Amino acid sequence: MRELVFVRSGRLAWRERQDAVLADPGDAIVRPFVAGRCDGDSLPIHRPVSRAMQAGMMLGAIDPVVAGICGNVPFKGPFAIGHECVAQVVAVGSQVSGVRVGQTVVVPWAVSCGSCHRCERGLTSTCATTTALSGGRTLAAFGFGTASGPWGGMIADRLRVPFADHMLVPVPSGVPPLRVAAAADNLADAWRSVVPPLREREGGSVLILGGGAKSIGLYAAGLAVEHGASVVDYLDDDPGRREIAASLGARARPLSAPGRRYDIAVEATSRARGLRRAVSALAPGGLCTAVGYYVGSCTGVPLMRMYATGATLRLGVSHVRAVLPDLLAFVERTGFPAERVTTLAADWNDAPTAYAARTTKVVLHRDPVN
Repeated sequence: MRELVFVRSGRLAWRERQDAVLADPGDAIVRPFVAGRCDGDSLPIHRPVSRAMQAGMMLGAIDPVVAGICGNVPFKGPFAIGHECVAQVVAVGSQVSGVRVGQTVVVPWAVSCGSCHRCERGLTSTCATTTALSGGRTLAAFGFGTASGPWGGMIADRLRVPFADHMLVPVPSGVPPLRVAAAADNLADAWRSVVPPLREREGGSVLILGGGAKSIGLYAAGLAVEHGASVVDYLDDDPGRREIAASLGARARPLSAPGRRYDIAVEATSRARGLRRAVSALAPGGLCTAVGYYVGSCTGVPLMRMYATGATLRLGVSHVRAVLPDLLAFVERTGFPAERVTTLAADWNDAPTAYAARTTKVVLHRDPVN
């Protein structure tokens, strides 16, 4: 069987690997037929960061936790890439009862068991069971290489999914799979950054600083509008993304636009200065969710300002499996047009070139099996 492999910066290729097989009675085998490119994947694809990040860790300039996720030489190829997919179930183990062959499902980016103490608290992306199975690593995940476990990447002919009854979340029959191409990670990440905060701050104002975690910021803008935010300001220097944000109902302006105070901020520039700006823009009692990578060991935040205003900064991996049922039900109920964020929809067979495109959101697709 084929899987897409990151070889080095700027180069991806199809490689052959052993067929996916049922290794446990709780496993399922799925056939991905829609795959989104996570915003984070563009970092190693478009920039040769491996050796620089290794040197940064050795010098103390980059947090060593990066090695626990991406390896001692971060993003060193070859490794199977991709961790957003919609798939069809093609085989199930003898103990699987919650999904059936032929069903269309979302496969979350992080591997979780659903029954450990962390999963029961909704911390599914730091599952105690699967991180132990991955050798005690920081994360157990698809598409990050062996440092995050033996799970492989999602852009593959077949994929083995453990704990299938928990992991696989059915896509409602009325929802087009291309609409939820990013539900396994980026769309769910955007959901956690604005929907729960707006439930606590009904009608609140929202600031989104975009451009780093490119698609997450756009999804967050649309979700904030749909969930009744009184103001949604999306700031980004890219005119194409501003146009998408405006089509989703946000007020889109360049990053240099003057600010105000907001109840909720989403920091998606993936830069330290963006983090400081987002936190400083919060109104008293406000909440900022940072959705980017901040690898520097000394990323400063305005703590005294936060103290004075009672602001909260939240960052960390998104616990996708915990929010997927609510997210998919919302998309089914409202028809939320998440596909507007897709800037390149490409044929599955063109993955080696399409996945490396310099664009906001790549989605690969092929026909499902009848």
